[in-house]
Amino acid sequence: MGESTEESKLEIVMFPWLAYGHLIPYMNLSNEIAKRGHKISFLLPKNAEIRLQKFNLYPNLIKFHKLTIPHVDGLPYGAETTADVHRSLESLLATALDELYDEIKSFLQNQKPHFVIFDFAYWIPDLAREIGGIKTLFYRVVCPAVSSATLIRSPDKAIFMASTAAELVKPPPGYPSTTVVLRECEAKLLSFIFHEYGKGVTFYERVKKGMTRCDAIAMKTCREIEGNFCDYISTQFEKPVLYTGPVISEPKKEPLEEHGLSNWLEKFKPGSVVFCAFGSQLILEKKQFQELVLGFELTELPFLLVVKPPQGTNSVEEALPEGFKQRVQEKGLILDCWVPQLEILRHKSVGCFVTHCGYGSMWESLALCDCQLVLLPRPIDHIFNARLMEQHLKVGVEVEKDENDLFTKENLCKAVKCVMDKDSQIGCLVKENHKKWKELLSSPGFMSNYIDNFIQDLHALLVEKT
Repeated sequence: MGESTEESKLEIVMFPWLAYGHLIPYMNLSNEIAKRGHKISFLLPKNAEIRLQKFNLYPNLIKFHKLTIPHVDGLPYGAETTADVHRSLESLLATALDELYDEIKSFLQNQKPHFVIFDFAYWIPDLAREIGGIKTLFYRVVCPAVSSATLIRSPDKAIFMASTAAELVKPPPGYPSTTVVLRECEAKLLSFIFHEYGKGVTFYERVKKGMTRCDAIAMKTCREIEGNFCDYISTQFEKPVLYTGPVISEPKKEPLEEHGLSNWLEKFKPGSVVFCAFGSQLILEKKQFQELVLGFELTELPFLLVVKPPQGTNSVEEALPEGFKQRVQEKGLILDCWVPQLEILRHKSVGCFVTHCGYGSMWESLALCDCQLVLLPRPIDHIFNARLMEQHLKVGVEVEKDENDLFTKENLCKAVKCVMDKDSQIGCLVKENHKKWKELLSSPGFMSNYIDNFIQDLHALLVEKT
């Protein structure tokens, strides 16, 4: 492409990991890029197209290219995304992703895009160089702190296995925070980076190679909130880090009539309901599920809980503690299906959001609602999000856990009371800080300026010598 003016249109291939937690953020970014007139080819599994179709706001510019996910021994037939497999089989799905190499190669040779934006397909940068004339961008859709703390370390498994918990959770040299860190009881969570994630490659190698070999790294965040972590990554990987901003899709007016939600919420005083949602991938152990519901009962506040049936049970109903339903009655509503989370968060009756701290939920709760935030993270990246929110931004309160990384009903109740009690100093502080960050994130032009600058950065990358 001879010119690099703002008017010249980009052609971009999106190739996210086969998980909706990656596909949907890539789709949101695609919409923002297409809104400015650029063309997108979006690579995704056949079945995922059906679900993503409704998110495609610019079908004339965003074209889906359906991939046939190769069958790998051990995977259920027809499995295409992490939603189709147990967590223990994700490595086989990564093997299937790698087996798409030849199909992707011929697609890129035919398309000759300006950019490929990818994440877990670590072989994309080398492939793009081999074809020539294609730049690659690793788009990271988890918080930069988790990349900073987990990828800037020795990749030697023997050193890892011989380390104490204190050594493992010690941040790498130059890490920009003393508070957005893991605790010793969470050290065991780091072992996942050495698990095989695809044939002959660990999770650490998959992500590190992609970030090391690409032309630039893009982060789904803004400088004001996570700039220090992005600067650290830029220094460590010796390449530019581009910001897309949080890229939150426009809130849709979705009805709350389903499951009688609207009528149920209307029964309660403004700001009195506690809403808790755990995301579609998180399944609690039965004991923790019971502590969760008993913790809500202890608060004596009305609550709405959206959660999957606990491990080893067939329904939420059968896992409830004895006598719980009779005691709580109408005051508690428990569902195990999809609900319009944002519409619930913005309902006048809802005053507190107990969140698992997924990155998407984090940005939604910061930018689009006024609820008090209680943080109950489980996977490692969610823990970093929670520390960022509690320790760095001071917008929420994390539920205390014991040395086995488990919470009690008392600690859950304590955290909810802490933010909901009108006289609580901490409650007032987090409310004030939340208001401040919400005002910034929702200020006119804030999000769109990030996208405009991101596209300018892409143009600048194009004129650089590879």
